[in-house]
Amino acid sequence: MTDSSGVFRRKKREAQAPSSEPERPSPADLRRWRQHLADEQAEAAVYRDLAGRRTGEERDILLALAAAEGRHERHWRDLLGDEVGKPRLADLRTRILGFLARHFGSVFVLALAQRAEARSTYDTDVDATPTMAADERIHEEVVRALAARGRNRLSGSFRAAVFGANDGLVSNLALVLGVSASGVGNHTVLVTGLAGLLAGALSMGAGEYVSVSSQRELLAASTPNPQAGTALPQLDVEANELALVYQARGMTASDAEAHAGDVLANLTSGVTTHSVGAGTNTDTDEAVGTGLGAAMSSFGFFASGALIPVLPYLFGLQGTLALVVAAVLVGMALLATGAVVGLLSGGPPLRRAMRQLLIGYGAAAITYLLGLLFGTALG
Repeated sequence: MTDSSGVFRRKKREAQAPSSEPERPSPADLRRWRQHLADEQAEAAVYRDLAGRRTGEERDILLALAAAEGRHERHWRDLLGDEVGKPRLADLRTRILGFLARHFGSVFVLALAQRAEARSTYDTDVDATPTMAADERIHEEVVRALAARGRNRLSGSFRAAVFGANDGLVSNLALVLGVSASGVGNHTVLVTGLAGLLAGALSMGAGEYVSVSSQRELLAASTPNPQAGTALPQLDVEANELALVYQARGMTASDAEAHAGDVLANLTSGVTTHSVGAGTNTDTDEAVGTGLGAAMSSFGFFASGALIPVLPYLFGLQGTLALVVAAVLVGMALLATGAVVGLLSGGPPLRRAMRQLLIGYGAAAITYLLGLLFGTALG
């Protein structure tokens, strides 16, 4: 239902004159209300299942979301009254989400829940209140923030794994296709593919280690020295440069002066709730990951991806059949990695998968054509 049709129907109902006997809902209305009721019950169960796999603040947030879905459930129960009928199944997407929440409870499930909240139709449903529609928008942002926490915890190694797998798939498929197109024998194609696997995996692993380690060193150099806080009690309250520290970190001059004054006032009163490093981001190291973890992920996933185009040659296939099988296997793997990236990012998995496939096949096709050209020129 579009926004315009929903508004039209709402205005039409509001324009109807009140009668002594309330209008009986149509069978279509009852089916829609029952479906909303089933979906709200299933979504509340999803949040409770996710909360069961969390602790502390995240658990409390998820339980609060489950309670909010319970408010929406009561709305549909009130509308249905005695017409609640037999329990209905939630829609297929919500049931899949519930299964994943019960058995996995990972950041991928939170990303899917974020998309589920974004798909809410309450904005256009004539029987949903504006408050319910607003609730769904807020729920989407709450789940987005929770998913972002999970992404930060795995983003370093996950980025290396995804990039490594895709690089291995695309580069070695392109290498195998290009060498095959030049007219060399199968043994040469196999040796070239294995050499490309080993060289690429070592290069990716070393590059990721250097990249992530260097980034962590830069972050460490930018992190405030915790020992600087020990100098606070010895500062001259009337003449010091504490405000310049906060100003250099991005505060305005007035805010920096006020913050420095608060820190010194607390010190003189015996309260030590502030430090020189106040306000710094402590989640950055989690988002970057470790150099060794990124290197191992990149090496392993590049090798795994690069092995797929070589598999047909390892099993004795030859010529065009080997090329077709390699391309099909790589295409399936590219679709899988693209869908995973889409799930994690909260974007549409199918669109991300197709983008990954087109980019990979495009690069491989160009290399194949170049191999044909060089093979013809050198032949």
